[in-house]
Amino acid sequence: MIAAPGWQPMYARRADHMKASEIRELLKLLERPGITSFAGGIPDPELFPAAAAAQAYRDALATQASVSVALQYSVSEGYGPLRHWIADHMATHGVQASADNILITSGSQQALDFLGKLLLTPGDTVLVTTPSYLGALQAFSAYEPRYDTICPEQSNRTPASYADGAGKETPGALVKFAYVVPDFANPTGETLSQVARNRLLDLVSELDVPVVEDSAHSALRFEGNDVPSLQALDVGRCGSIDRARVIYLGTFSKTVAPGLRIGWICASPAIIGRLVLIKQASDLNVSVINQMVMHKLIEKGGHADLIVQARAHYRPKRDAMLQSLSNEVPSGVTWTKPEGGLFVWVTLPEAVSGYWLLSRAIEEAKVAFVPGRAFFHDGSGANTMRLSYSLPKPAMIEAGISRIATLLR
Repeated sequence: MIAAPGWQPMYARRADHMKASEIRELLKLLERPGITSFAGGIPDPELFPAAAAAQAYRDALATQASVSVALQYSVSEGYGPLRHWIADHMATHGVQASADNILITSGSQQALDFLGKLLLTPGDTVLVTTPSYLGALQAFSAYEPRYDTICPEQSNRTPASYADGAGKETPGALVKFAYVVPDFANPTGETLSQVARNRLLDLVSELDVPVVEDSAHSALRFEGNDVPSLQALDVGRCGSIDRARVIYLGTFSKTVAPGLRIGWICASPAIIGRLVLIKQASDLNVSVINQMVMHKLIEKGGHADLIVQARAHYRPKRDAMLQSLSNEVPSGVTWTKPEGGLFVWVTLPEAVSGYWLLSRAIEEAKVAFVPGRAFFHDGSGANTMRLSYSLPKPAMIEAGISRIATLLR
């Protein structure tokens, strides 16, 4: 929320592109009594490994030797044992990486900001899906890009059409990178097929640009077959991560705990080296004690156990939402059927505004969700909305969908 006008300095031009997150604002509704929230795609606190985290903090502060590491400045690349664990984790997913390919970030949101800072000159083009993750649009928009739309599943646009479009508004501007959430996307819950992933790799190869692969939800698969990551497919094509053009963003926020703020970037050493310089100028390093605690929580099979718990916890909620939509919602409304993740994307009849429905839903039905227009770089999508099933219990989901359906009828 921006403060009321008073004296203000002359801001940088990029400040005009910084907008409040509608999702962060809607999270305030959680404080209102009686509201069933489908708004924030935040993990359920019931899954947080509180006891194990408490013990890990005690261990980190148990001796003077560990304290001297846990509470001290550290290298910007990140805590060594954690980086080595992540490199081994990437190898299990088809990417042979070393610690030199890993940079620890304050969640993957910081990674998005760093990549915008590293890659974008004002007027350059970012290729995104529509809709796309709002947090990425916010992070990139501070660096004044233009956006163009990619449709990996069915696009027949040529690479030349993207390159030509990039320089029309700003002479000399270029397509700089593509950004996708390929698995259980925020906001749609959809997953790119392997055919679409290869088509996207063909496109960025022709354009000679990187693709940023945001894999925040990839571990939360409930059914269906795993699809290789873009980075794994790219490494398979070029033979080495050092030659790969995919920049992979991972996070523990959806599988362990978001409050620790631990994410990572996996990329070629040349890209990581540049990003380390940005990290040094930004916040020096991620909290070392939090990195140590995260390493304790995930080592020796801990991460795999937490993933199993998360999948078992969220799947009944997904099922409850899909069944309730099928039972309750009137004709003319469609929705996605995700195989994992935390979101269902709903498309309303053209004449129905998501914002209009939200205002009535809050006051009359005591239900909150996110209107879909915020996820479109071009301001379209007024008749869409994102529903998250991560927080309410199945019975609350069923009741909330029923109340929304009543408003729609």
